[in-house]
Amino acid sequence: MNFIDIVNKTKKSVPLTDSEIDYLVNSYVSGEILDYQMSAWLMAVCLNGLTEKETVALTFAMRDTGITLSFDLDCITADKHSTGGVGDKTTLIIAPIVAACGVAVPKMSGRGLGHTGGTIDKLESISGYRTEIPASEFFDIVKTTGFSVIAQSGKISPADKKIYSLRNATGTVDSIPLICASIMSKKLAMNADCLLLDVKWGSGAFMKTKEEAQKLADLMEKVGKSAGKKCRAVVTDMNEPLGNCIGNALEVRESVELLQGKIKGRLYDTCIELASDMLELAGMGTHDECVEMAENAVNSGKALDVFRQTVKLHGGNEKICDDVELLPKAKFSHVIYAPKDVEIVSINTEELGMASLILGAGRISKDDEIDNTAGIVLEFSVGEKISVDAPLMTLYSSVCSDFSESAMRAYNALKFRTLTSDVTTLT
Repeated sequence: MNFIDIVNKTKKSVPLTDSEIDYLVNSYVSGEILDYQMSAWLMAVCLNGLTEKETVALTFAMRDTGITLSFDLDCITADKHSTGGVGDKTTLIIAPIVAACGVAVPKMSGRGLGHTGGTIDKLESISGYRTEIPASEFFDIVKTTGFSVIAQSGKISPADKKIYSLRNATGTVDSIPLICASIMSKKLAMNADCLLLDVKWGSGAFMKTKEEAQKLADLMEKVGKSAGKKCRAVVTDMNEPLGNCIGNALEVRESVELLQGKIKGRLYDTCIELASDMLELAGMGTHDECVEMAENAVNSGKALDVFRQTVKLHGGNEKICDDVELLPKAKFSHVIYAPKDVEIVSINTEELGMASLILGAGRISKDDEIDNTAGIVLEFSVGEKISVDAPLMTLYSSVCSDFSESAMRAYNALKFRTLTSDVTTLT
């Protein structure tokens, strides 16, 4: 078996055997296959794709280069993965809801890169919160509260870390089989009983069309089921931010306020729906029964109690669950006002994410420092009418006092319908 035969088969769309894929992955991790060779195969995959069987084999091979976790619990475990977006703080809300209903949620999450935020960055905006903890402590927290989120470990699917870095450097990220194998190798290594996959589409997501997102969702669900997991993939809209807040501490604030019962609307509805999907997968009841359970977990305060206890055990300041004013605040702010009477027609959500990145809320490379206080708070929803001089959004930062670039980018991300007494125009 040799690399040249493997890359030639993929170039000609001839399916690889499971043993050939195992050889490819393990030889790359060991250094026998070099970066320039693996780059050639990745490009062949981008151009020609992989079969479903090959994708399953690639996912399993990548998973098996590292450890697979095992939880000694008296309840079902469930995990959730989102393909990312702008203002996506659903993990902070869904996980404590599901845990409050009796299903444990042990989760490993990543940091943000580019215009999309990362759950780990959000949690680390809570003073003292530790996301890099020993496995034994992670297990203990899950047993105690039913919910814990830790940073990605190099012991989980090390092949993915190495292959993803190469994909990022060689323009081979946008391949559905490779995206699927990357996500699912890590999720399967976490080894939860049930797995919910939230695949985003739209201007603020990696997948720009609903059709692309559905292809990825279908493939990931098939891979999960091939591994013997109860698995469901749902496709959700990211054509506008999820919630009104973009940025780490701002999103924690919004999440806590939702768990306090103060926020309804699109973010609440999305989280209740996703939480009920996880509960239904775990066998907790019918869909309607699980929706009622999820809503009761919020209304009773049980989900907030789970979040409070988990924050405390991770070393964070749990008092933020009662007083969100204890979260870090930005030194500088800038309000953007409506120049005339307008209706918000649509949002270029990726551009809002980039404006937030300029403010310091995101990172361009993985080693960049972020400002946990930075971000944007929207004062509107799509379709809402805004009066002249009313605030459209507020920009926050502790590292950027000149808001000219970020404000222009954020303003230009909005598409307006100008309202007057006798004429309506788009801008």
